[in-house]
Amino acid sequence: MKTKAVRLYGKNDLRLEEFELPPIKDDEILARVVSDSICMSSYKAAIQGADHKRVPNDVDKNPIIIGHEFCGEIVEVGKKWKDKFKVGSRFSIQPAINDEKDPYAAPGYSFPYIGGDATYIIIPNVVMEHGCLLNYEGEAFFYGSLAEPMSCIVGAFHASYHTTAGSYVHNMGIKEGGNMAILAGVGPMGLGAIDYAIHCERRPGLLVVTDIDQARLDRAASIYTVEEARKNGVTLKYVNTANIENVPEYLLSFTDGKGYDDVFVFAPVKAVVEQGDKILGKDGCLNFFAGPTNPSFSAEMNFYNVHYNSTHVVGTSGGNTDDMIESLKLMEKGLINPAAMITHVGGLNSVIETTLNLPKIPGGKKLIYTNIEMELTAIADFKEKGKTDPLFAALAEITERHNGLWSAEAEKYLLANAKPI
Repeated sequence: MKTKAVRLYGKNDLRLEEFELPPIKDDEILARVVSDSICMSSYKAAIQGADHKRVPNDVDKNPIIIGHEFCGEIVEVGKKWKDKFKVGSRFSIQPAINDEKDPYAAPGYSFPYIGGDATYIIIPNVVMEHGCLLNYEGEAFFYGSLAEPMSCIVGAFHASYHTTAGSYVHNMGIKEGGNMAILAGVGPMGLGAIDYAIHCERRPGLLVVTDIDQARLDRAASIYTVEEARKNGVTLKYVNTANIENVPEYLLSFTDGKGYDDVFVFAPVKAVVEQGDKILGKDGCLNFFAGPTNPSFSAEMNFYNVHYNSTHVVGTSGGNTDDMIESLKLMEKGLINPAAMITHVGGLNSVIETTLNLPKIPGGKKLIYTNIEMELTAIADFKEKGKTDPLFAALAEITERHNGLWSAEAEKYLLANAKPI
């Protein structure tokens, strides 16, 4: 079986190649990848090469396939797994295998034959052994790709905790009916957090979302409306903090000075972290979600409040398999719609340039369909490109019907009409 895949050979060395996959072993599974969303973690692996903890030291001689947010269909099942997995079934992958022998090993970073940016892959036994090959029964493949980033958000909500006076028990999860703030919260992951906050089982009573970009705030407000939040018992407020002189004071005014039970920081910016600390209420939990690239990143924290008001900090960088299963189920039931994360769509041929330049490309998630050829294109540009290309004209009409968002209808049309890779 031949596959086309983007492989990493070293620092800034990605190559789109066609090569032969070996026959699968009795404990392996052959699969076709349909979609992969490109993560900033893939960019970090691409620029760091073998210096990245998850990338093998001999990657220059034994390249790996990149991409870890992928979804597809099972093509062939080895004898060991025939009772559990069926040909034709859709799947998603939890890349955080957490194998005892190699704790850093993960699809999209560490293996020669499995990664999201490929047409066909071989799923190794270790993935199934750790329960990380997940059945997916949703309508569209791209939702399966977004299950991994959504699981990071789910994990963050579960990792936050609160305490009870006189007890040493940590009550895990956000405070139900409490005050929540999502700071720098209208990027792709922030949008997912808003969606989850107003549609999950344990919801806040007040949700305040901040940013300094009015256009992004307006887009968020048009997708996750104040009315929709109210239907679910959540008072939702969007705040542009760009020109507010005393941001903490202003945000505290929404809580009558009581402060916030849960604060999520979605940008590794010192001032934003310190804003988050200043608005914590008694027993308030600050979740530092944003991953800094600077190992010396730091910010000031009020330790008087730590001592007397039991304020505390947690940091999360991903979800576990249970979080990913929860994400998949919520999407399958239509309770959350992380399509708002996606701002660009492309084919396998666009992966290298997109990955290596990811921080420079504005917008949210970049969604790749691995079996087609298409330059990375912003959804906002579909209409303009449609003036000369009927494919984009049709996609523009479809996305307009879906409030400017990518959709199952758009995916189906693209896969049926785009040029194969």
